[in-house]
Amino acid sequence: MRVLISGSTGFIGTALVKRLLELDHEPVRLVRATSPDAVPSVRWDPAAETINDGALDNIDAVVHLAGESIASSRWTDAQKARIMDSRVKGTLTLANAIAAAENPPAVFLSGSAIGYYGDTDDQHITEESPAADDFAALVTIEWEKEAAPIATPRTRLAYLRTGIVLDPSGGALKEQLPFFKLGIGGRIGDGTQWFSWISLDDEVGAIIHLLENDVSGPVNLTAPNPVTNGVFTKALGRVLGRPTLLPTPTPALYLRLGKELARTLLLGGSRVSPTVLEASGYEFADPELEPALHRMLKG
Repeated sequence: MRVLISGSTGFIGTALVKRLLELDHEPVRLVRATSPDAVPSVRWDPAAETINDGALDNIDAVVHLAGESIASSRWTDAQKARIMDSRVKGTLTLANAIAAAENPPAVFLSGSAIGYYGDTDDQHITEESPAADDFAALVTIEWEKEAAPIATPRTRLAYLRTGIVLDPSGGALKEQLPFFKLGIGGRIGDGTQWFSWISLDDEVGAIIHLLENDVSGPVNLTAPNPVTNGVFTKALGRVLGRPTLLPTPTPALYLRLGKELARTLLLGGSRVSPTVLEASGYEFADPELEPALHRMLKG
């Protein structure tokens, strides 16, 4: 299978390219500059909504992961515009290219996130649950909306509503590890907010599963056993053999990230179930948090 990947040099994209190569598939990077390695690539400029002629020639599937990080800086009006535009314009560029293609790819997996559901307390969330009305939800709604026209009798479309991806090589876990190793990591807020996680191995495994199996529409990419932030904190401390007695003060989060970003990403959460993914037959390598952390950090 020849798979075109946007965001191929990011945290998830890098692991996806590696796994596809191991499975004898043919990844193709969709890049704005020079490809970082010998993997074939094609050029695009999502900000200008342009893509190389023939970019979709002989492409069997597209995995669209590109987008400005929502956690890279405070949510100023300018940063919010960058976050939104990076997703809307990139997806629109690909949608237009597919609409113009004589032989469009058979599969399009479009990035999304469980931010779609917002802060839902203890509710059990599935793909049928409604969207929230905050900024993170609005981003995912618009992201999915731009991809919707891609779904045709010739192209199957699925939305990757990804949770918190865990691996020491990047993402949230990489950011937290130095503090926990020093024994100064702790719960965030009161620790009762839900933490719907997935290991990087399962994130990539689920994407490949969706490339190969007839699944359409929204798909929650989360492990089947979400935990609260307090449970996550204690599990990580046990695996590292370090205390987790010092909670992160909420005012410090507000000072560093701003109230809106801190409340959305760290002080709120949703209890998400991978209902569609499990029904499609995917078997998780890391269904439980503490064994997953032990495998990642202890080998």
